[in-house]
Amino acid sequence: MWIPQLVEGDGPIYLRLADTLRRDIQQGVLEAGERLPTLKELAAALGITPGTVGRAYQAVHREGLVSGEVGRGTFVCERALPPPGAPAAPAVLGLDMSIVKPNAALQESFVRAALAELAQSARLPDMLDYTPDGANSQHLQAGAQWLQEAGLAAQPEQVLLTCGGQHGLWLAVAALTRPGDLVLCESLCYPGVASVVQLLGRRLRGVPMDAQGLQPEALRALCEQERPALLICIPNLQNPTGTTLPLERRRQIAALAREFDFKLVDDDLYGFLASEPLPPLASFAPERTLYLTSLSKSVASTVRLGYVHAPPQWLTALAAAVRSSVWMVSPLLAELATQLIRSGKARDMAHRQREEAQARQTLARAYLGGLNLRAHPTAFHLWLELPQAWSSGDQFAALARGHQLIVAAGDSFSMNRDGEGRRHVRLALMDGSRERLEYALTKLAGLAASPDAVWL
Repeated sequence: MWIPQLVEGDGPIYLRLADTLRRDIQQGVLEAGERLPTLKELAAALGITPGTVGRAYQAVHREGLVSGEVGRGTFVCERALPPPGAPAAPAVLGLDMSIVKPNAALQESFVRAALAELAQSARLPDMLDYTPDGANSQHLQAGAQWLQEAGLAAQPEQVLLTCGGQHGLWLAVAALTRPGDLVLCESLCYPGVASVVQLLGRRLRGVPMDAQGLQPEALRALCEQERPALLICIPNLQNPTGTTLPLERRRQIAALAREFDFKLVDDDLYGFLASEPLPPLASFAPERTLYLTSLSKSVASTVRLGYVHAPPQWLTALAAAVRSSVWMVSPLLAELATQLIRSGKARDMAHRQREEAQARQTLARAYLGGLNLRAHPTAFHLWLELPQAWSSGDQFAALARGHQLIVAAGDSFSMNRDGEGRRHVRLALMDGSRERLEYALTKLAGLAASPDAVWL
């Protein structure tokens, strides 16, 4: 019978047992098809409760490492193991809560099957060559289908492929503005916006926000001071604040874009998570709005493929920006995405991520409910305001890192560098299993209680 040597650490025994089980599977100590001890057997051998063993088994079951069969027991699943002599993956009890991304365990079976299908596809030889103008017509049609599911009246001839959402943002700024132009975004926004705008030599200012997102009145005031060239807006489940622009604000922003003659970027990476979707910002001013999204959040984090939909008069400049930056988007990735979209699997994957996000938001509310936080109930992340005893999110992030938890301090999201968000942190919730998340949330709640808190 397998008697594990528990990995060292100060975490709950069930997590340490799960880490040990994971390690022994990866090292080949436990072979595919091998039956694990029953809950009672292993509990007796280790001097712990059967419930503790059960929680450890459930943790690795969610990762697809073991499977249970009623009446027979729990077995190690068929899974690729590292070659003999390869170093074992380190057992880590912490979580990286600094990156907003989908849950990896929910992606694997879909991507594995799609890759196997692609390998046998008669279209594969065509995907090994350069594509005309960097795009295949079927890939553009699939992109239009995906955008239509998001509520946009998309036409294939107005779609361009990108290497993810960040690349789409770079294309928008590079092709639609000139050096020295003023680009606006929300006053609290993800750092990728600032990096693109500043790298390309444009000026950046953040528009003040409230509990419903970007304020149209503040946008008007900025436009009356200086005419912007472009506004980048995240209307759905905004990163980092989690706000969603109400319908009327979307109309007002589109009207201001026409009045002051600036262009719009509808950055809709998180629209698929909305429980009650609203019309895209792009639907209110389609003649001056670039809509962008990516499969990296909704389907698979490493499928770095995105879609841009733009007015016809912008397509030549955008296509030139694609060629100058990456020449063409990988046809293999585009074909993989097309298969997933046309089969309906991409929609299923996005739905599963949304369900998982909802469950994790419920956990976060349970453990952090005594703190001031903002989040959409199906978002991948939340925006947490620290108690007054904390001087900054950086201070909290440093303490959390000492407990193997990586969080994003609020200062990095302040576009105006004016201290907004200073006592905040953004917590991404989708990394690892739910059990690990519970453990992390318990730690974070304890740490937030006092800047002098020490976890024992």
